[in-house]
Order: sequence, then structure tokens, then C-alpha cells
Amino acid sequence: MERLSEKLVNSRKQHPEKILQFGEGNFLRGFVDWQIDVMNKKNLFNGSVVIIQPQENGLCSKLDAQDGLYTLYLQGIKNGKAVREHELIESISRCINPYTDYDKFMEVAKNPELKFITSNTTEAGICFNDTDRLEDRPQKSFPGKLTAFLYRRYQLFNGDKKKGFIIIPCELIEKNGEKLKSIVLQYTQLWNLEEEFISWINEANIFCSSLVDRIVPGFPKNNIRKITEELGYVDDMVVVGEQYHLWVIQGPKWIEQEFPAPKAGLNTIFVDDITPYRTRKVRILNGAHTAMTPVAYLYGLETVDEAIEHPVIGQYVKELIYEEIIATINLPILELHSFAKEVIDRFKNPFVEHFLMSIALNSISKYKTRNLPTLLDYYQKNQILPKRLVFSFAALIEFYKGKRGEEPINLADNLEIINLFKDEWSNYKEDKEILENIVKNILGKESIWGSNLNEIPGLTLAVTDYLYEIETKGIREAVEGLIEGT
Repeated sequence: MERLSEKLVNSRKQHPEKILQFGEGNFLRGFVDWQIDVMNKKNLFNGSVVIIQPQENGLCSKLDAQDGLYTLYLQGIKNGKAVREHELIESISRCINPYTDYDKFMEVAKNPELKFITSNTTEAGICFNDTDRLEDRPQKSFPGKLTAFLYRRYQLFNGDKKKGFIIIPCELIEKNGEKLKSIVLQYTQLWNLEEEFISWINEANIFCSSLVDRIVPGFPKNNIRKITEELGYVDDMVVVGEQYHLWVIQGPKWIEQEFPAPKAGLNTIFVDDITPYRTRKVRILNGAHTAMTPVAYLYGLETVDEAIEHPVIGQYVKELIYEEIIATINLPILELHSFAKEVIDRFKNPFVEHFLMSIALNSISKYKTRNLPTLLDYYQKNQILPKRLVFSFAALIEFYKGKRGEEPINLADNLEIINLFKDEWSNYKEDKEILENIVKNILGKESIWGSNLNEIPGLTLAVTDYLYEIETKGIREAVEGLIEGT
């Protein structure tokens, strides 16, 4: 069977290179490059992607062996139905390894049609390395490589303000655009670059913070044989992703004219402030994941789709989202309800086996960042505690007891946190007063929560009451009582 290449593709259309992309991994190919492909096929963009491999050991050679072509499988809930479909992505023109051909990397700066720079170099990729030098070939860090590239562009076009870029990082850190720009400016100082170049960075370039959302598990190694038979060709760069996608880009509205993704029917939106969208994702999607995990797992369930389809746990999660989490987010209610429905559909995805124990990694810090702000905002707004979130807090403390019935739970967290819960639970003797002391001690750990949670009116007693119910009645009766009592 032949390997995927241009000779297997009927009349591949060539597009000018408009996008420089740092990163060749699964996510960018299943998200950004797919969107470019959609826009091209609808005759809305007419641009291709030239990729810069950010790490020395990467996938450039594999991609180039396939002429930048690869197959994307999208599988999940689409228009209320489980859909699995695939398409050939043709938006990548070439991939450059700057570790073996730095000059070719710098030559890209000559292209007057180049307009965008995107990246996904992991959360650790946007960092400052003070050992990087302008003369390095290449610099170790992604921002170092970017600064060197921008300086070359500035030189080649004599500081022409029309030759700057729209820079859209996709790394999963807050204010990623602002952070990247600040590091680029750090390098200009470290390398003693001229003030005119610094002005060019500020005036000719736009660094957009962005929020990305699509689960892209990556290469389907477990069923690649079946996929190869289905495709009729060998593809070493197959990517699998879910149907859902969202890209929120913070920047001036005119960028949409240059990057007309919404016109192509893509769920990409341009906003003045990304903050409420980030809050929406963290609180509804990530927050619901974290809140459901101890409740559903202790109930005896194993996966997210099993939990959301369960008559009791599914109702608990939906009430948690619609009645408690949504009430704390400053966005239009119809928009929030629409997003919540999409989240629930994603939880139901029959093609993704998402284990609750995978989500349980570092659950304490996750509860602090994803759920505690919701709990606090809800209380501040309503002067009552959100009982489903409080119940989840109690279930989390029970979960960190380390047992589901007689079955041990393999807790994955900071050793200090695991030992704290182990020590506290060792004092328990089926007495509510002792249980309340355990709760007080845990809620009072400012090193974990950032404040003494016992100071939130009624929280200590409410967590204790729910925890006592879980201990004495069992999680099933406790959560069923919570649902019936609403």
C-alpha cells in the first residue's frame, strides 16, 4: 500500500505561505491547520502554513515525507448525533527544522505575503532563557527563535510598519499573547537591539491572546491498521480529534477580515476581552469535570460518558452546571446555556474513553482553581452556599481517604497533600465531632487554599454534614438525597 503523498492527491491547489507556525504536533494540525484548510476549500483565505519545528527531535521529516499532507478524523457528537468522519488536510506547505537548516528558517522572513504567526509549544514553551543569544543557530527557547525571526524581518524590510505580523499563540496559559510579547521585549534588552526595532515590535505587530478548546488525543496507534485499510493508503501523521472546537481570539475586529474563520462556519470568535470566555471554559468544562470526579467515582462509575449518562450522577452534574456554575459567569445566559449543552454533549462522546481517574490527578489544586472561585462567587452573590459544589467538596475529602468501599484508590497528587489527608483520616472514629475537626483542619490549610476556608460562613458545617452522610449512609444514598431535596 502506498504512502500518502501529493501523487495520491488529485490536483492539490497551491497557496502562498501566509502563516508561520511554531509547532508541528497533533493539536495544531487538528485545530489551526484544519481551520486554514476549511477556509481554503471555501475560497476564503488562500494561504498555507510553513511550520518551524520548535524542538530538535520533532516530526518535520515525517511530515515532509508526506508533502505536508495528513488525514484528520473527527469523532463525537455533531448536531445531536454521534458522528465519525475524516478528511485530508492540505494546508501545510512544508516543515523546516531550524536545528539542521537555520538559514532556511530565516529565509522565510523574506516572504512579503507572510502575515500570521501561530504557536503551540506547550505551556512550558513560552519562557525566557537568559542563555539564548541572537547569534545562536537556533536559540533554545521558542520566544528566542521568534525574536530572532522578527529582527530578521525588520532588517529585510527596513522597518516597514506594514510588514509586521498578527501573532496568535495557542499555548494553554492565561494571557498567552501578552506573556509572549513581554518575553520578546526581554530579549531585545538582553541582546541590546536598537530602539527602532522595539518600536517596530510595538507598532507593527499585534500579539493576540487566545483560548483554544478541542480535545485532540492524537495518533490512533491502537486502531491504525483498521484506519489504513479504510483509507487505502499509509499515513504516519493521522490525527484524531473531537467534533467540538472553539477558538477565542482577543484583538481588534479587523483581524476577522484577514482571518475569516467565522465566515467559513468555524467556531472562532474575535473579542475585546478573552477573560469571560476563559472563565466560562474553566468553570463549566473543567470545573464540572473536577466536581463530578469524586462523586461519580465513589458512586462506582469509571468514565465521564458513563457518569453523564447515569440517571443520578448525570442529573447531579447538569444541576451543578445550570443552577450553580452558570450563575457566577458574566456572559449572556443564552450563550452560557448553549456552551453548557455543548459541554454535556462532549462528555457523552462515545469515541473518547475519558477515565475519571485521569481527571483525578492533582484534584486538590484543580478544585482550588476551577471550583473554589465559583463557590465563593455564588455565596457572595446569593448569601447561600451552592450545595452541589459543597457536596463535591465533601466527596473530594472522602475520595482522599483513599478507599472506594474496600477497594484502594491510587491517589495521584503532591505527597505533602496525600500525607495531610492520610494523617487527618487516621484520627477518624465514626464520630461527627471528630469528623468536623478533620474538616476544620483541612479547610484551614491556607498553604493549600490560599486562605482559611473556615471563615466562609456555614461552609465547615455544610461540608461536615455532607461528609457525615457519605460516611454513614454511603455515597449513593447521600447523592440521591441531594438530588431529591432540590
